Amino acid sequence: MDAPASPPVAGTSLAALLDMLAPHDGKALVFDYDGRRARPGYHITEVKAGSFVALDCGGNPDAWQETILQVEDIPAGPGQNPLRVGRFRAILGRVDGKVRLDGGARVTIEIGREGEAMRVYDIAGIDTEAGAVVVRLGERAAICKPRHRTERQAAACCAPAREPACC
Repeated sequence: MDAPASPPVAGTSLAALLDMLAPHDGKALVFDYDGRRARPGYHITEVKAGSFVALDCGGNPDAWQETILQVEDIPAGPGQNPLRVGRFRAILGRVDGKVRLDGGARVTIEIGREGEAMRVYDIAGIDTEAGAVVVRLGERAAICKPRHRTERQAAACCAPAREPACC
């Protein structure tokens, strides 16, 4: 296989996410997506360790790893609070003990409310508030990898600091 390309948009790795969360174990973990926050009863229904091998539309082979967190956004039961960061990290630690998780894998969040389709998100940012860590999710855009690579290469090649010889 040719040299694999990294995912088209530099996503947050599992190790980076866990490192950012580590100092906040006692805080609530909140997911913010589509202009709303996941309800306090949200449930992590599945953690997937994905290994992907693909051939893009330009005939280029690619391979990458993803950790996919599937989240059901459901109402809280009586007295139920959002998941704490420490509990979230412990869940991922347990999963890693049974299904090896790659720290360098891109994190993908699949989230939706009951009766709605799950949607795929990347981590757009992480903010802290009083008593909470807010993981802001951003939609993952569809792209054509060969065109994306070409545009990136052209931008790097044609940057003002370069000699005009390459364009």
